[in-house]
Amino acid sequence: MAFGQKPEGELVVNLVFFTHPEFLGLQSQGHFARMLVDACRERGHTVELRQPAAVVRRWMSGRAAKWAGYVDQYLVFPRQARAAMRRDPPATLYVFCDQALGPWVPLAEDRPHVVHCHDLLALRSALGLISENPTKWTGRVYQRYIRAGFRHARHFISVSAKSRADLHEFGGVTPDTSEVVYNGLNYPYRRQHPEERLATLRRMGLDAGDGFLLHVGGGQWYKNTVGVIQIYSQYAARRVSANLPVLALSIVGPPPSPAVQALIDDLPNDAQVRFLRRLDHATLEALYSHASAFLFPSLAEGFGWPIAEALACGCPVITTGEAPMNEVGGVHASYLPRYPGPSGARGWAEAGAEVLCSLLDRSPTEREAAAQAGIAWVRRFDPEAAIASYLTVYDRVLHSSLAVDRAQVVA
Repeated sequence: MAFGQKPEGELVVNLVFFTHPEFLGLQSQGHFARMLVDACRERGHTVELRQPAAVVRRWMSGRAAKWAGYVDQYLVFPRQARAAMRRDPPATLYVFCDQALGPWVPLAEDRPHVVHCHDLLALRSALGLISENPTKWTGRVYQRYIRAGFRHARHFISVSAKSRADLHEFGGVTPDTSEVVYNGLNYPYRRQHPEERLATLRRMGLDAGDGFLLHVGGGQWYKNTVGVIQIYSQYAARRVSANLPVLALSIVGPPPSPAVQALIDDLPNDAQVRFLRRLDHATLEALYSHASAFLFPSLAEGFGWPIAEALACGCPVITTGEAPMNEVGGVHASYLPRYPGPSGARGWAEAGAEVLCSLLDRSPTEREAAAQAGIAWVRRFDPEAAIASYLTVYDRVLHSSLAVDRAQVVA
């Protein structure tokens, strides 16, 4: 039976997606929810998006607005959601777009439901398992509140095997089903023709020269911008000592923190670091396509979008050899150990610079073969394939739940 048809000609199939309120400004989560809603509507399904509105919060400002937002999310919205659910047709599947919506999951505990799991970084931090990101006591309480909620779910879809493993180990769930569906790229990244990308870079005022090194990140603790600069410092020192030109480093992200700026100030004179912000997809695609190498030594990731984006554009990738980064890069990325912290940073950065130099020293033939292999690999992150896999899981969960309900009625 195709998903969206009427089971046995009796019940109307309905999809309800729950997502975060817009006032939180979670752009990636908002994009994910809209992508699901639009894709399901395009396929003819009946779809509704439900999220809290700023009922109390709109009257507040400053710190009070934050706490009013919690009131809207966890006191006002559940009442509204229960009332709406009483009006929903029997064949309704409730989809929670993020496991962080856990406090709402008990609303659909006895109804067909699926929870999307992106990453458990916040929960692992709250449990004291990530030393680089200590959590205040309020954050620890909040994460336990979220976990207590999503433990009521019976069906999950995780973005990586790493996220699923963390969900089971640290989330403490015992679901009926727990699937892995890799994210689809949110833009059709491709390798731009040299003339096209050079024209884009010139419009940005960038001197592309013979190439540059690239890092993409939001400045968060896990993006390890400090480690990126330390690798670049060791690379630049090698090149200067060999009397060779030093490629510039372009960082797509916010301005440097004081710690990052201090490292930049100590770079050799021939080194250059430039920060770029608010780039559209086509401009980022040009950067990936022209970069000589992509540095992405993250401490952790939920998925690792930039790895797939860079490979899709034929750019060599250096990242951390742990899941999910090595899930996304496969054999087509070069890997470093996880950043060891200040005590072992120099040796780690020297090893990273050695890997970088070996990539840059490859022949044009070797580089082209690696680029084509990476481009082929990234086809597995096709957004249409991801949507098809989501719908397959939705279909199975909904119709198995309806079959159980009908059996109980007969009994």
